[in-house]
Amino acid sequence: MANLNKVMLIGNITRDPEIRYTPKGTALVDLGLAVNRRYTADNGEKREETTFVDVTLWGRTAEIANEYLKKGRSVYIEGRLQLDTWEDKTTGQKRSKIKIVGEEMQMLGSREGGGGGGASRTEYDEEPRSSRPQQQRPASRPATAPKAPADPDLDVEGDDIPF
Repeated sequence: MANLNKVMLIGNITRDPEIRYTPKGTALVDLGLAVNRRYTADNGEKREETTFVDVTLWGRTAEIANEYLKKGRSVYIEGRLQLDTWEDKTTGQKRSKIKIVGEEMQMLGSREGGGGGGASRTEYDEEPRSSRPQQQRPASRPATAPKAPADPDLDVEGDDIPF
């Protein structure tokens, strides 16, 4: 039987990205994404609902997101679903959450946020937003960042992982 795990979303960033690095030097960014759905109810009333999704970006894509994305910015994310499971430290209960592992990202709208238009990949090479303090890379970081790790249990810096 064939399987397919593909997600395509367009939404707005809910918080400024913060970059972290794995012990091996791979960049990692977690984003919050708000995706809106507009529809008309049975009674003719126009409604809107918002779904909030967690997205993880890896490697160079994470570095680009850290440089150029900020809260409110529109973005297209293409990736796959991943189920994270863990045990709650305070209650001892098993917890789980579905998130998106982003494999492609395209910034939409203008640099200041807002809608309309699109961003080409050449925009990534322009000057970064200087108002955000940058975290330094570890000295042992390789020259090129590897693709997203295949192992979802990869050890990541910080005690608050996975959430």
